[in-house]
Amino acid sequence: MNQHSSNPQALFNLTGKVALMTGASSGIGRHLAKTLAAAGATVIAAARRVDKLEELVTEIEAMGGQAYAVALDVSNAESVRQCFDQIETLVGAADIVVSNAGTTVAKPLLDQTEEDWDQVIDTNLKGVWLVDTEAARRMIKHGKGGSIINVASILGERVAGAVIAYTTSKAGVVQATKAMALELARHKIRVNALLPGYVATDLNSDFLESEAGKKLMSRIPGRRFCQMSDLEGPLMLLASDASLAMTGTSLAVDWGHLVSSL
Repeated sequence: MNQHSSNPQALFNLTGKVALMTGASSGIGRHLAKTLAAAGATVIAAARRVDKLEELVTEIEAMGGQAYAVALDVSNAESVRQCFDQIETLVGAADIVVSNAGTTVAKPLLDQTEEDWDQVIDTNLKGVWLVDTEAARRMIKHGKGGSIINVASILGERVAGAVIAYTTSKAGVVQATKAMALELARHKIRVNALLPGYVATDLNSDFLESEAGKKLMSRIPGRRFCQMSDLEGPLMLLASDASLAMTGTSLAVDWGHLVSSL
C-alpha cells in the first residue's frame, strides 16, 4: 500500500492479512478476534481451550469471515513454535500478532505464593516474550515485516492492591514493547502496546456495579468503565497501515484513568 494513502477506509482494511490472536477463547481476545475478522483479516484464534476456539471460529464464519483454531500455551516455548508452524501450514506467515493471553491472582502481597507469582509472570510476561520473539523470527524470514501488539494494562503504569504479580508483569510488557520496537524496526516490524483500563466483562460486572465499583468509577475522569467495543478502534489503528510510523507506543484506552488526580 502507498504509505501516503489519503483513503482512510483503505488504511484500516486488513484484507489479505493473517492475524494471530492469543488468549482468544474468552473476554477481550474473543471480541477483538471478531474485530480483526470483520476488517478482512484471516484470524488464527489461539488458546489452550480449543473447544471455545471452535465456537469462535463458527461465529466468525457466520459473519462471513475466515478463522482457524489453534491450540497454544503461551508459557511453553515448544507450544509456541508448533502454533507458528501450524499457522504457516494453514495460511502462511502471520502479518499481525496480538499477544493478549493473560491471567491474574488476586491476593494480598503477604498471602501470595511462589506458585501464584510464577503462574502470572509465566503467562503475562514470559508468554509475551515467547510469542513475540517467535513471531519476529518468522516475519523476518518471510521478509514482509508486520505489526505486533501487546495487550498490557493501565496497571503497567499505575498500581493497585493485591495484584503485585499482575502489575509487575504488565509493567514488564510495556518496557518489553519498547525494547522490541527498538531492535525490530529495521526489519519493518512495529511493536506497540494497548493499555486497557477497567473493561466491563461478564466476569467483573458484579464488582463494577457494586458500591466499590461505583467509587472506582467516580475516580475516572470520564466517569465510565470501558466496553470491549472501545478497544476496537485502537486495535485497528495499531494492526493496520494507519500506524505505519508508530512503534514503541503505549496506547491507553481508559476514559482518562491514567491521568486521574490523587
